[in-house]
Amino acid sequence: EVQLVESGGGLVQPGGSLRLSCAASGFTFGSYDMSWVRQAPGKGPEWVSGINSGGGDTYYAESVKGRFTISRDNAKNTVYLQMNSLKPEDTAVYYCNAASPSIATMWGWGQGTQVTVSS
Repeated sequence: EVQLVESGGGLVQPGGSLRLSCAASGFTFGSYDMSWVRQAPGKGPEWVSGINSGGGDTYYAESVKGRFTISRDNAKNTVYLQMNSLKPEDTAVYYCNAASPSIATMWGWGQGTQVTVSS
């Protein structure tokens, strides 16, 4: 059974930083490209960042480029999202999943981790 467990969210002031983690199990983690997706209150899901299976290629939405950094540790079956210079508009529930939409649908979604940026 695939499990994706996100953690590391919280309440932070604008300009602050958080590091999200996603612990994966139930599949060969190092074989899959992974993504972070967020959903703000009242809005649809928004792709945030992606990383290829080996970790050498990373991708970012324009809204987070230069502020967020995605990485992964295949030995620990974990993908990370370092978030710096946080803005109120980054407030959302953050989820990790396979980069492929069809695989993500098959695996299902974890509980996510809430990030709230507010003074």
